[in-house]
Amino acid sequence: MRILVVDDDKEIVELLSIYIKNEGYEVVKAYDGKEALSKIVTNPDIDLMILDIMMPKMDGMQVVKELRKESQIPIIMLTAKTTDMDKIQGLIAGADDYVTKPFNPLEIMARVKSLLRRTILQVQNEIPDTLEVGPLVIKKDSHEVETDKGVKIQLTALEFGILYLLASHPNKVFSAEEIFERVWQQESLVSAKTVMVHVSHLRDKIEEATKGEKVIQTVWGVGYKIES
Repeated sequence: MRILVVDDDKEIVELLSIYIKNEGYEVVKAYDGKEALSKIVTNPDIDLMILDIMMPKMDGMQVVKELRKESQIPIIMLTAKTTDMDKIQGLIAGADDYVTKPFNPLEIMARVKSLLRRTILQVQNEIPDTLEVGPLVIKKDSHEVETDKGVKIQLTALEFGILYLLASHPNKVFSAEEIFERVWQQESLVSAKTVMVHVSHLRDKIEEATKGEKVIQTVWGVGYKIES
């Protein structure tokens, strides 16, 4: 997963980047509000933003208001202001959470994880019970998969989890580590080969049932995806 850190204080950006990378996330950096909006455009797969309020060119409040016109990316605001009204204004503008400076980086990471978990659950709840991707019909509740010709595909629970994750986020590339953490629901402490083996078995079953159609694509050096 990818996190955008925005602050005109480069030391804060670097500090947070260290903690974010240690948790296995990717980091995108920006140092003012306008650059932050530009990074969102050039990196549409950003999953969360940590955003300072007081910045040059465009402050954090303006960034949130502009971003909320077309994006619901989770936002944690960093503020040196301590009054309740300042915090309320940030939440009203569209932020999801806030942390007051000076802060403990571990608290930031706890809030990041909590917000990402909440966002994932919300997205999952919004996904329809039945997904149609290419030649496949995927039924969420019954864990059934069949082709558009009615051929049923028998998958293990993990294989179904991988397929459903990719199918419910079309065009998004997931690394092996992300797939493991979301499907196995634990931190990735194993080799990426574990995921590769399951993806390989899943592909074999799909290609056998669909007579050779390539549904899951490999993005070399990055991960896997299913195109819409």
